[in-house]
Amino acid sequence: MDINEILKSLPHRYPFMLIDRVVEVLPRQSILALKNVTYNEPFFPGHFPGRPVMPGVMMVEAMAQASGILALASMDAPSTGDGALVYLGGVDKARFKRPVEPGDQLHIQMEYVKHMRGVWKFSGEARVDGQLAVSADITAVLAGNED
Repeated sequence: MDINEILKSLPHRYPFMLIDRVVEVLPRQSILALKNVTYNEPFFPGHFPGRPVMPGVMMVEAMAQASGILALASMDAPSTGDGALVYLGGVDKARFKRPVEPGDQLHIQMEYVKHMRGVWKFSGEARVDGQLAVSADITAVLAGNED
């Protein structure tokens, strides 16, 4: 999926769209998504002056957005235009292992765990150059469409 397909899938827009490309999505299995981290990100001037570091909450949000795309693909509703909207329901076991800086590319790998009645569970991680940056379990809640 390129950015145009991603924009059809998720309601997020600049400056909160944190997925640049989906390399692979296997419904009810996994997704591999990319986030190109650039110095132009709106959070870098304040986080931190002189040492720009991507906020952990933004890395987790990128993982949540990838999970949302996987959830939509898994329920055969490839876009929010189909009436489905994905909300972040929870974050568990988040662990941050290395700073992410401008010029890095996050490789976000999320795995489907289970779902029941519109609540989807995923587990995954984001890596930079093969090094673990963050791992977390994500709960997504779907609204507006039955699965």
